[in-house]
Amino acid sequence: MAISEKNHPLMLGLAGFGTVGSGLAKILDENQADIMRRCGRNVRIKSILVRDPAKKRPYPFPQGSRLCADASALVSDPEIDVIVELMGGIEAAEKLVRMALEAGKHVVTANKALLAEKGAPLFKLAAEKGLHLGYEASVCGGIPIVQTLQEGLAANSITSISGILNGTSNYILSAMTGSGLPFEVALKQAQELGFAEADPTLDIEGFDAAHKLTLLIRLAWGVDYPFTQLPITGITRVAAEDIQFAREFGYNIKLLGQARMEDGRLEAGVFPTLVPNNYLLAKVGHSYNAVRIEGNAVGSIFLHGLGAGDLPTGSAVAADILNIARGALANNTGYAIANLPKAQIMPPREAKASYYFRLMVLDRPGALRDVAAAMADHNISIAQAIQKGQENVVPLMFMTHDTTARDVEAALQQVKGTGILSAEPVHYRVMPPPAK
Repeated sequence: MAISEKNHPLMLGLAGFGTVGSGLAKILDENQADIMRRCGRNVRIKSILVRDPAKKRPYPFPQGSRLCADASALVSDPEIDVIVELMGGIEAAEKLVRMALEAGKHVVTANKALLAEKGAPLFKLAAEKGLHLGYEASVCGGIPIVQTLQEGLAANSITSISGILNGTSNYILSAMTGSGLPFEVALKQAQELGFAEADPTLDIEGFDAAHKLTLLIRLAWGVDYPFTQLPITGITRVAAEDIQFAREFGYNIKLLGQARMEDGRLEAGVFPTLVPNNYLLAKVGHSYNAVRIEGNAVGSIFLHGLGAGDLPTGSAVAADILNIARGALANNTGYAIANLPKAQIMPPREAKASYYFRLMVLDRPGALRDVAAAMADHNISIAQAIQKGQENVVPLMFMTHDTTARDVEAALQQVKGTGILSAEPVHYRVMPPPAK
């Protein structure tokens, strides 16, 4: 679609006026002069799709904007250049985005679930139409990770990505680490402070981080890694004692989204992970997000900032809009081909990593021998161990050298079969060292 003449305002149709929509409106209002200097034109919100016009908002509707209750009113308006989708959800959002692209309008969205689960055909349609489908705000809020991978690191072959991609989980783990709180107490605190939803499932079970990791994989390697095939483990089973024992080994536990290329195959997933406490990722606290990227030319880079909120996320939405206002060519996936190929995926059970184990072992003769035998039988080498003396039950914590997930599963089954455990065994991956 040919955008309005350069000296005419870029007109937006905004779907949703909640936290992020209000933040965007505030940014466009307060930073008008800077936007004009950067783009040579103004950006205005012409129409806003809302369910309840009478609902109290954190920021007033922009002066002169029109409220509507039907998505087709945004798409059919010939004066609207860009549809900004901030409704959330998948079905209605997918319908709106598809309608907008088919009508020749650019789209900007913060909807990571939509793009992770339904994004491939939408990106293909945008490419066929030569339209922008901007989504900087969908991953890590105000951190410019999408543009970094699309442009700043475009000449690199990316070897790995590791990131704290969910602020709610990071707040909970930080509270457990700093104050020794049990998970349930830290979660309640996060809800009371507004960092966690009343239903926190998407955050604490790792699905939100997995949506974002799916998008980062697409940007970093130009392939489609289906969200449904991504291994995901949340933080609900992380215990305060594991956080304490990990610290004794020199690590902090973080929920990481990780992906790395190994022998032409992608190994990826979202897991609670032990991060060496001298790494910057280990020091990221509160509700902040951070991403570490390894490229074959640039080496290691680290991005850190607020991953949510009205102004940080609104800032990312505005960045995509300003890119369109400047007349930049669409570069939605960062790759020239419209239909990205499927990823060559390493089966999760073949993935190699070192591990942390905590076994609650009954205090009886031969118990430790049985644990050592199970590890040896499945080629697992123990790097260091801590044993805490207790009456009747002995907590045994140890770190391993690299092994496969398959061998870990088999060794744990063997240990459980001996009847020496008083509780389900706990094991977490350890973050690998940087690629050399």
